[in-house]
Order: sequence, then C-alpha cells, then structure tokens
Amino acid sequence: MEIAVIDYQGGNVQSLLFALERLGISSATLTADPARIRAADRVLFPGEGEASSAMRSLRAAGLDQLLPTLTQPFLGICLGMQLLGRHSAEGPAGGTELLGILPFDVQRFVPQDVTQKVPHMGWNNLHDVRTPLFAGLGSPAHLSSPLAANQGLTPALGLPATDYVYFVHSYYAPVGEYTIAQASYPAGVPFSAGVRHRNFYGVQFHVEKSGPVGEHILRNFLMEAVY
Repeated sequence: MEIAVIDYQGGNVQSLLFALERLGISSATLTADPARIRAADRVLFPGEGEASSAMRSLRAAGLDQLLPTLTQPFLGICLGMQLLGRHSAEGPAGGTELLGILPFDVQRFVPQDVTQKVPHMGWNNLHDVRTPLFAGLGSPAHLSSPLAANQGLTPALGLPATDYVYFVHSYYAPVGEYTIAQASYPAGVPFSAGVRHRNFYGVQFHVEKSGPVGEHILRNFLMEAVY
C-alpha cells in the first residue's frame, strides 16, 4: 500500500510517521509531489499551526487545486481537518479562505469565564461516533479502557462517553450533517471531532498522540474499507 503524507511545511509530521511505524508501516512517503499524492492508496494530511500560513504554503505548491480532486481515502488531522472547510476566523482581518471541500466555517472558542481556557487542550471523550473510521470504538471495554484509567479520566457529565483522544486547538468546526464524531468544549459547546464528505475524512484531535485509541482509528483508516 502506498501512503502519502502531505508535506506543506507545517504539521506534526514526525509524530505521525512514528505512529505509522508503530503500526508496522515504514513505507509512508512525505511528499508535496502532486503525481505521488494522486497515485497513493491513502492520503494523510497532518496539521499543526495557523490557517492562513498553511493555506499560503498549499497555494505555493499548487496543492490547493489538487487536494479537492482526490478520490482515494483522505484523512485530515487537527488543522488538516479544519483546512477542509470553507472559511476560518483564524488569520488576518476577515479570516482565511480554506479548501472548500466540506461546508463548514471554522470558529474560535469563546470562554464564558476565567475558568474556561483557550486552547482546548488535553484528553477529551468522543461521542456520537459513526462511519467505518470509528468502527470498534464505544464498546463497554473501551469505556473502562486502561488508557482512560491511567489518565484518571471520567466521562463528561451527561454524555454517552466512548473513547478518549488528545486535543490541542483554539478553533473548531460546528456540528453539522458532515459530523461523524462529537466532543464538547468545557463551556458546553459541542463541536465536530470528526467529519466526512465522500472520501474525505477529518479528525480534530491528534490521532498520532491519542494512544491505543488513536492507533485504532489510524488502523481503521489504513486497513479497512472506509468508503
């Protein structure tokens, strides 16, 4: 299997490559070459940083035109998920135009008091998960997983908790028809922890930093039929 990890001079690339190695995959290619990206069986789009600079890098490499045309399974991670939307409030005055693959506009968390911090950072649970990307999650065994126990994690009040993953973000995609997993900001704001449109998937959390649960999701994306 050919796996392309998109190189646009941004993103937590090394951690993702290490996560792939833990799954026994050493053949992933870090590339900005349109031909290699188009020929890959799976495409991973990592992200860490700021929306406007990321879009400048994508445009400079011509990737803003290429990515929306891809037809193989595609997974955007953190900022890589947000870039799949139409517009972000992040960036210069007026915000940043994004790739326009999914119909959401990225917003900034607004804390209601000093106890609510931005960025939303740390372990949080997923709920309302669906699609093959999250197959196998949400079972009773996961609810009492060693990961949750080791982190001292407890389900958020009132939510049908499933599995814990690691977030670091100040901006979010609202919940919509494209949402395939949800989480909630401490202020009670639900947001899209996972999205999908056709072959394009995105996760707001860092799948490569989310322990066994993240590896399970990454394995689903790479090994299973996610269409």
